[in-house]
Parts: sequence; structure tokens; C-alpha cells
Amino acid sequence: MNTVKNSEGSDAAGQDAAEVIYRAKGLTKVYGAGEVEVRALTGVDLDLYSAELVVLLGPSGSGKSTLLNILGGLDVPSGGTLNYRGTDITNADEEFLTRFRRDSVGFVFQFYNLIPSLTARENVSLITDISVSPMEPEEALALVGLSERMDHFPSQLSGGEQQRVAIARAIAKQPEVLLCDEPTGALDVRTGISVLEAIEQVNRDLGTLTMLITHNAVMACGLAMMIMARSLIFSLESTRDIYYQQYSFGDVFADLKRAPDFLRNRLAQIPDVATVETRVTGRLTLDLPGQAEPADGVGAVTA
Repeated sequence: MNTVKNSEGSDAAGQDAAEVIYRAKGLTKVYGAGEVEVRALTGVDLDLYSAELVVLLGPSGSGKSTLLNILGGLDVPSGGTLNYRGTDITNADEEFLTRFRRDSVGFVFQFYNLIPSLTARENVSLITDISVSPMEPEEALALVGLSERMDHFPSQLSGGEQQRVAIARAIAKQPEVLLCDEPTGALDVRTGISVLEAIEQVNRDLGTLTMLITHNAVMACGLAMMIMARSLIFSLESTRDIYYQQYSFGDVFADLKRAPDFLRNRLAQIPDVATVETRVTGRLTLDLPGQAEPADGVGAVTA
């Protein structure tokens, strides 16, 4: 399995400053015994920091969902340790895990799990009614671009819109963690773009630690390009508004094969940027006037 992290999470100095939300050491998960024993996880070490956006890429059966379920309190490990905000939850009882899932974690699954007889607003209200300090359903739906579709039933929404309702439902309780299990798995590429954009925006606007798993390398690379684009533009405060007014992350993703050229050409039009280069590693760098060394627009990106 491979990971893609945003610039805040991948920069060593940024990690030192950010709060560790999850710390996993030697996590294992074994199903069955004897001849039918399946080792889903075999010693996972992982630190996840506040406000990170992490993509976990791997083939079906590699243990991605198992790891996500353990992080979200839906399952427990067979071995190793798991800490959440400094508290050991490795052997937490069901009562603790129920509160943990209700208060701290938002889930988005491949299938939307919306109630057909309720509108988008009412589906989100199911969560806000039992949460400690939720945002208004209308606010959550607006964050994912569904202000005009709040009173529509699931059957009146496209697949991408239904998944965005599911995202709104997950974030409405204002969780510290958003866990997304193959959120674009049932969608075509174009529709998947809108869902990835919604997830990226939630991470950017709310600062929610977000972990997304997928077996789709194209989707993972698309989200990596979103992260790279965000990092590049955020490093140039004066150009941020210009970029967001003229281009969406969908533009970057839709032109994925030419995305480095697209970014290079776009940024070359900005007076503050002398040159933009693409390295073999996939890192985009900016040569800014008055700097001896190129300023990295992205931290580590591993795809």
C-alpha cells in the first residue's frame, strides 16, 4: 500500500508542530485460524496528524479497509497498539468505541446508505440530532455544493450528489477525523472528480484529519494533483485567489496526463514566479526571485 499526504502532513517541521491524532505501532489483524487463517494486517506503524489529507492506495485484499475500520473503532486489532490523541484505545470496550464513533469519527463508504424516504436535509439531520456540537444541516450541505438540492430525495439526485450528501452527513457532527472507504468506487470518473473535490474542500476548510482509501491509482493520482496544486498556490499568497477564481481542481484532474505542464504554464503567467520545473519524482518546484534555492511547492508525494 502507498500513501499520498498533503504538504502540511508530509513536511517534517509541519509534523513536529501538528498534533498527533493517531499513532499505530505494530498493528496486526488476523481472521480465522489454522488453514483458513488470513493475516489482513502484519505490523502496521502509522502516525496521522491533525488537518492531514492522506490517501492510502492498494489492491483489493491488501488490508486497507481493515486498517480504516480499526482506526474508526468499527473493529479491533489482534495485536500491536493504537493511540488516539494520546489515549490507548487498543482494547477499548464497546461502550467507549460507540461514543468514539459517534463523537469523533465521520464515515463515508462506497455506497451512500441514505434513507430513500428522507430528503438530503433530513438525512443529514439524523446525525445532527444526536451529536454534541453539530453544524446546521444546511451548512454541511453547502460545504459540499448542495445548497440548491437540500430538499430533494435520494432518487432525485445523481450518484455524485448522493455521495456528497453522505459526506455532508459525515462532517455535520464536526468530527476530528473523516474516514472514506472507496468513496468513488461506485462512480464514473467525471462524477468521482466532484466527490474528490468535496472531500478535499472539507479538509481544507474545516481542517479535519481525512483519510481516504482506494484501489484506483487514477483517482489517487488525481487527488495527489489536487494536493500538489493546493500546496503550490498556497505557497504564493498573492496568487491564491487568482488561481481559485480561474481553475477548479477538476480542471487539473481532467487533464491529468498534462497536469504538470498545465501548472507550469499557468504559474509562468504570474509575475512572482520566474520558472516552474517538474522533477522525475513528481514534485513541482518554484524558483522565486531573491531565493538561493528553489522553494518546494509540495512536501513528499509518494504514489
